Amino acid sequence: MGIRAFTHDTLAQRVILDTGRVVDRVLGEAERLRVSRPMLISTEGTHQVAERLAVALPPALHWQNAVQHVPREVADAATAAARKAGADGLICIGGGSATGLAKAVALETSLPIIAVPTTYAASEATPVWGITEERTKTTGVDPVVLPTVVVYDADLVATLPRGMAIASGLNAMAHAVDSLWAPKSDPINRALALESVRALAPALRKLASGDEQHAREQALYGCYLSGVAFASAGSGLHHKICHVLGGTFNLPHAETHAVVLRHVMALNLPAVPNAADALATALGGEDAVNELDRLSHDVGAPHSLADLGMPEDGIPEAVDRILAAAPTNNPVPLTSANLTALLATAFSGEHMAVVPH
Repeated sequence: MGIRAFTHDTLAQRVILDTGRVVDRVLGEAERLRVSRPMLISTEGTHQVAERLAVALPPALHWQNAVQHVPREVADAATAAARKAGADGLICIGGGSATGLAKAVALETSLPIIAVPTTYAASEATPVWGITEERTKTTGVDPVVLPTVVVYDADLVATLPRGMAIASGLNAMAHAVDSLWAPKSDPINRALALESVRALAPALRKLASGDEQHAREQALYGCYLSGVAFASAGSGLHHKICHVLGGTFNLPHAETHAVVLRHVMALNLPAVPNAADALATALGGEDAVNELDRLSHDVGAPHSLADLGMPEDGIPEAVDRILAAAPTNNPVPLTSANLTALLATAFSGEHMAVVPH
């Protein structure tokens, strides 16, 4: 693949991976950033870690009400609370919901974020924010919401239920795959994306067959690369679809990404043969869609949108919303017909998504 002219932005962010030392690492970063009155944001299952941290660094407040897709009312309430408490920084501990809420607060306050992920969401590596209001999820890009520091500790993902770990890892893989054809895709973020897939695919198989620290660390490495690729490439068709489905029908975030990914690949990859070949190799085979099907089956990934609670009669509305939001430079021109076919196969969970161009 030849290198053509491109412009690439590399975002400034400090990332740490140090298993078993999350509290010490966060304290050190807070001191470096001169954050002494943080707003702690944690989610169910992570409150204990937040409370350990709070013993050493008493927070201005501890917010425990983070909700997926960041409802407007939650974002506004958390922002008002941060201002009232005089917080001078944000420490979020949890998955995409905690990170997303911290970003929503930072968007209004410009407070620095120290992100401590407990899933493989990869949102912590991007300057993308999202807020849902009246069944519509609005997203945007602003450097102020990019966490200043990310602290990964593989012990924090050890307690993830296996199904969530798998869905979350496939969500990260979707960041990488979407970067291959996103609006600002370039040779640098494509290289990061493919390395992400090479790391994630074997790590997910290991996590599905039994937990081990090395697999968790490899998955965190792969998820971070996927976020960095996505941060510079922008949001492609896959993410626009999943934002519509999540915001409109309140579908679970990671699981929706895990279901939709192979169907978007089946639509787009025939139009980008070089990317298709490179992705197949990264997945360890000759055909990328077949390899992702095999991986999804092997790790017990979610199968269909119907299983996630998507109403079948919601497909026409979703198609209209996706057409309005989708990038104009998708490798395959988007129509009501091919998006309807894509969502119909994703809804039913057909083994192979055959989407007309």
